[in-house]
Amino acid sequence: MDIFSAGRDFVRRDARLVERRLFATLFEDADAQGVVDALRGYQNADGGFGHGLEPDKRCPDSLPLDVEVAFDTLLAAGTQDETMIRRAADWLGQIANADGAVPLCGPAVEGYPRAEHISEWTYQPSINPTAGLVGRLQKFGIEHPWRDKAGAWCAAELAKGLPDEAHSLHESLEFLEHTDDVDFDRVRDWLPKVGYFRADASDPTDGVTPLQFAPTPDSFWRPLFTDAQLEGHLDRLVADQQADGGWAITWEPPGPAATLEYRGIVSVGALRTLKAYNRI
Repeated sequence: MDIFSAGRDFVRRDARLVERRLFATLFEDADAQGVVDALRGYQNADGGFGHGLEPDKRCPDSLPLDVEVAFDTLLAAGTQDETMIRRAADWLGQIANADGAVPLCGPAVEGYPRAEHISEWTYQPSINPTAGLVGRLQKFGIEHPWRDKAGAWCAAELAKGLPDEAHSLHESLEFLEHTDDVDFDRVRDWLPKVGYFRADASDPTDGVTPLQFAPTPDSFWRPLFTDAQLEGHLDRLVADQQADGGWAITWEPPGPAATLEYRGIVSVGALRTLKAYNRI
């Protein structure tokens, strides 16, 4: 069976409804409204998203990490629901600190199963996810008071220096691409010094690869990487497809259901990237 057909069968068999609706939008010309409708079940009355939309914690409470996954899903589908997004931005403004910064998670996760890495460090307001959330609102073209306040804080923090950890750097670049402070040479020179950046396609450990910074050929940060780098990681992505048609993950979610859910997310992402780079 070819790469796409095997991946499609995995998504149809094992992925969540929201990823199945996203797959249908990306590959089967389905109306993106189906993605919006699937996300509604994860949005709480306070406007935030929860209920394990990001599967590493099974907490129903609204968390910024789940808001980010909701925004990413809408962006991948090429759609938006302004009311849904504004409600989430209102909630971010309500839980932000005085500077506008928000944390990834919060103590509410402690009452529910969660991955080992979802711990106290995720309760601290930080560039990750604040910068990424601001950048995603900018991609939507949605202005909001929280976006302005948090964006000013992000700009001031990043003027002091880039993060030395790849996930935080990824979030920072989501923000920086919408500012006047775009310096490809600065970022390119910094990348080799960043923890959890997986420049080597043969490295099997958990981390952020060039394809996550540039998931499509028209990604803003694509010029950071050579053709050879990206081709190597595309080869690796093809090779990493599992016998069941999906892609594996390199960390331990809180249980088998969460593992399948996260595999659905990364498998749709892998197929999207391979299609964008004309590998399927």
